[in-house]
Amino acid sequence: MRKEDIEHLCWLARIELSDEEKEKFAAQLSEILEYFSILDEADTSDVEPTFHAVGVENVMREDVPEESLDQEDALMNAPRKEKGYFRGPRIL
Repeated sequence: MRKEDIEHLCWLARIELSDEEKEKFAAQLSEILEYFSILDEADTSDVEPTFHAVGVENVMREDVPEESLDQEDALMNAPRKEKGYFRGPRIL
């Protein structure tokens, strides 16, 4: 990796590095990119694309209709109620 690339990455990350650190990171990033080139050589033609690392399942319960609360029970703990309805604050 070139020094200019490291300086551009530093600018993007808004960090300042010494020349010694830039050389060190350039070598490390070059090694990392070499690993990616090895991965590019792998034959993945028979591999299904993976959208999630872990299987996704619906963990919600089934939506089964049940009997509702009657009006009196629904309003029992309401801090404010009026004429059989919940009363909320006025909003302008």
